[in-house]
Amino acid sequence: MRTGTAILPLHHGRAPRWLFERMTALSREITAAIVAEFGQRAFLERLSDPCWFQALGCALGFDWHSSGLTTTVTGALKEGLKGMEGELGLFIAGGKGGASRKTPEEIRMYADRHTVDPAPLIHASRMAAKVDNSAVQDGYQLYHHVFVFTDRGQWAVIQQGMNEQKRSARRYHWLGENVADFVVEPHTAVCCDERGAVINMVASESEGARRISTALSRERPEKVLKEMTRIREIELSRRHHITAADIDPARLHRTLTKTYERQPEGFEELLGIRGVGPKTVRALSLLSEIIYGRPPSYRDPARFSFAHGGKDGTPFPVDRETYDRTIEVMRRAIRTAKVGHRDRMEALKRLARFYGA
Repeated sequence: MRTGTAILPLHHGRAPRWLFERMTALSREITAAIVAEFGQRAFLERLSDPCWFQALGCALGFDWHSSGLTTTVTGALKEGLKGMEGELGLFIAGGKGGASRKTPEEIRMYADRHTVDPAPLIHASRMAAKVDNSAVQDGYQLYHHVFVFTDRGQWAVIQQGMNEQKRSARRYHWLGENVADFVVEPHTAVCCDERGAVINMVASESEGARRISTALSRERPEKVLKEMTRIREIELSRRHHITAADIDPARLHRTLTKTYERQPEGFEELLGIRGVGPKTVRALSLLSEIIYGRPPSYRDPARFSFAHGGKDGTPFPVDRETYDRTIEVMRRAIRTAKVGHRDRMEALKRLARFYGA
């Protein structure tokens, strides 16, 4: 099972209402079919696969290559599952912009209703966002975060960052059961061609930098800032992806006071402290490299089909009649399977085998 990231051109605008309503209806039936046939875990596995998620967006008729696919498809899934959460044991929290900040309270709401412990789920949601925004500094600012979980505590994350200069978005996928450690290679693969200069503090080869950064965060702020001031007085080699000009010692004092008071035992705990963001991580990783010879990794973690057409007419305009017929076929197949008549579901399975799916 591979999870990872995908790079998409940055597109603005909204899906037309007539299309979004159909996307909501069809995504509901697809989700119900997968859960009925293969279980909740299989649905999470599919969501955490960037290629499958992209194909789902194509099947739903959205732009195959745009950033809007992420936000619109997850929005359709969330809207489509409304009222069916208890039946499927599947819940979707978060969304784009302000909705992403409501993720913890939505997790808690669903968890309280269905006797699920919310604490580890909220922690997983927060750490996924922290890692992709602060520990992996690739130039993409997160603006979309969706957390999908089951009544058994299994989870997956789909989140997206934006780079205005490159006019592109990068989507990150997580699968909970594949995450042995939030700060050591939590993405098990990559699915994009574009790579750049990054600071990757969750790469396996960054172990020394994580250890030294955590140790530095436990020191008195004055000691760390003294070393930082010294670094600003020397000229770093051109090979560094971090420069002294990137660091303002005065602004670090408040955050370093917090870390000193908390005395984090590991890098995950350090990353989880409120206020520890990209600049703090950059500063500590720079000190780790210059003073202790423990550099962070600069390795970028990043490495279609059409059923109903595409919103922008590529490869052809969305065929509304065919789209509506697909929704109805899926809906009837699910309903009849529930009452013991599985002929339609078996027909879909035969089609999948025929086409090698």
